[in-house]
Amino acid sequence: MGKYDTAKLRNLGIVAHGGAGKTSLTEAILFNAGMIDRLGRVDDGTSTMDFEPEEVKRKITISSSLNHCEWNGYSIHIVDTPGYGNFIADTRSCMRALGGAVLILSAISGVKVQTEEVWEWADEFEIPRIAFVNKMDRERASFFRAIDDMEKVLGVKGVAIQLPMGAEDNFSGVIDLVKMKAYRYEKDLSGKFTEGEIPTEYLDEAKKLREQMVETVAEAYDSLTEKYLEAGELTEEEIIDGLRVGTLRYTFTPVLCGSAVMNIGIGQLLDYICNCLPSPLDRGSVVGTNPKTGDVVERSPDENEPFSALVFKTTSDPYTGKITVFRVYSGTLNSDSTVFNSTRDCTERIGQIYELEGKKQKPIKQAVAGDIVAVSKLKDTLTGDTLCDPDKPIVYEPAKPLQPVISYAILPKTKNDEDKIHGALQRLMEEDQTLEVHRDEKTRELVISGMGQVHLEVTVEKLKRKFSVDVELKTPKVPYLETFKGMAKVQGKYKKQSGGRGQYGDCWVEFSPLPRGEGFLFEDKIVGGVVPRQYIPAVEKGIFEASQEGFLAGYPLVDFKAALYDGSFHTVDSSEMAFKVAGSLALKKAMETAKPVLLEPIMNMKITVPEETMGDVIGDLNSRRGKVVGVEPKANSQIIRAVVPMSEVLAYSSDLRSMTSDRGLFTTEFSHYEEVPGHLAQKIISESAAKQKHANH
Repeated sequence: MGKYDTAKLRNLGIVAHGGAGKTSLTEAILFNAGMIDRLGRVDDGTSTMDFEPEEVKRKITISSSLNHCEWNGYSIHIVDTPGYGNFIADTRSCMRALGGAVLILSAISGVKVQTEEVWEWADEFEIPRIAFVNKMDRERASFFRAIDDMEKVLGVKGVAIQLPMGAEDNFSGVIDLVKMKAYRYEKDLSGKFTEGEIPTEYLDEAKKLREQMVETVAEAYDSLTEKYLEAGELTEEEIIDGLRVGTLRYTFTPVLCGSAVMNIGIGQLLDYICNCLPSPLDRGSVVGTNPKTGDVVERSPDENEPFSALVFKTTSDPYTGKITVFRVYSGTLNSDSTVFNSTRDCTERIGQIYELEGKKQKPIKQAVAGDIVAVSKLKDTLTGDTLCDPDKPIVYEPAKPLQPVISYAILPKTKNDEDKIHGALQRLMEEDQTLEVHRDEKTRELVISGMGQVHLEVTVEKLKRKFSVDVELKTPKVPYLETFKGMAKVQGKYKKQSGGRGQYGDCWVEFSPLPRGEGFLFEDKIVGGVVPRQYIPAVEKGIFEASQEGFLAGYPLVDFKAALYDGSFHTVDSSEMAFKVAGSLALKKAMETAKPVLLEPIMNMKITVPEETMGDVIGDLNSRRGKVVGVEPKANSQIIRAVVPMSEVLAYSSDLRSMTSDRGLFTTEFSHYEEVPGHLAQKIISESAAKQKHANH
């Protein structure tokens, strides 16, 4: 691909909810632009962009993939993004680096929750977009219903710049309202069409829609409005200019239509991608900070500026190793050069630069402002890092990653798997920022967290395929805690006399409860040396260590105070060891009368659901001992905020999916600990006793 003028570059994301046809559309674009010679299909597993085995098996996009093409002298970089909730975090990371987006609206199902989410991100990253109503050839397809849905739910003005000819089985092409021409397509997937006059049956509607379009477009900027008011009409060039300015200023969103799988309307879409979406020059300067001074600095999309780029994706390949994908914001990058990673304060050696073509990589010599390229084998660079000229450092702010919503305990199947698991998980976490792995100190389990059940199942498949690590997922243990509600004054006495030197430690301790979250507090109230100074820390240690074993069900004991106020010692037989044992005996004795209780973790939840399923979701939360603390309306969905015990929502992700037909989203975060209701506490205690008994046999 020769060197392009930056004004002729387009960085484009194809975004929508899962199943809207993003991959099929990308496939059709590549086919029409001559990048591939046959139209792959997602359903047959032959698509260029969904090439990972896990994607072929599930027939969905799991990880964004990149490609590029040329169209009428323009160079277009395309990012095909995931749309399902389990994998949509990858879309967010990519959107941070995009120049423009094509939002796909389904002619059948319109706007879903994930569409709203990517639309909000496009607002956040200020990405101009055009909309494409896909699946016009399918049953119940409606172009105007899709536009109506978009306006209502996303709160945006949609401008139809095309009119479909027919729908469902009769969908045969599109009418361009700017040129007032009809494009009738062959039904052989070749993308070939004949241009002609608008058929009479569509003429009246086309004229009416054109008039509405021109009226809206005329509002794009003042001199165009004046021109329209004087002449009552605009030329084709003026309309296209107005469409472009209105799109770049977010005044309205142009809407086109077609069918990706039938390869209808794709050529016209490509024309409008070039006409309406911005080049890096249109986006203007980008802002970052100087890592040394913290000052705000700007870089303009010019090849003579110092080099700077943002890494928005990392993949790991068992053969080529780590591949780092970034968007160049300024300057020029040559292969075999050294750059500075200003996020991690280290230098990196750039070897060969590649343009990505699905799973293939094509070597290029140089990348310029606006390009999206990849390099392999960078040592320390991760997604979200800034690469730049060592003499002119700058740091760009990456997209904030989404928080994981579901956790499982991850168990290696064999000793060999156990040895390799940490390295393999580390590699997967480099390419997927929403994966989190930690060892739970309270339950001693290795816990993996992600965006949903399917996300974690795919991770397990990748561990096996890429790194030959076999694991199973289990619902994690709930980190219960114990505490007590009463006071107790007890004596802990340890006396051992059996030939030779004996052991003697004696302490009186007052135990009292503390407010929730205070942990453990030890108070020394000894007067007159009844317990010598050197043994007091041993009493504290004995109490603390015993508290870790719990009393009711083996969970750590928290939120209590132990005040040592009396005791006695023996000049020969007393020792630190004896006083440590005495301290632990005191705690065990106190627990018999201090009304011990179990505590459970309570989570804050934010659940976004379609309006029609809100009643079911709230009813379900009540059945899980949840308390709804607020409901906020959103276009045609509702945000429910609730507090729910962790034990009740360990597998919430799949339950919410079935209640909302995969249109619900939720996030959870730890809130506080609360007492477990008596009948449930009894059950947990007896389960724990049974496990203990089993372990001892």
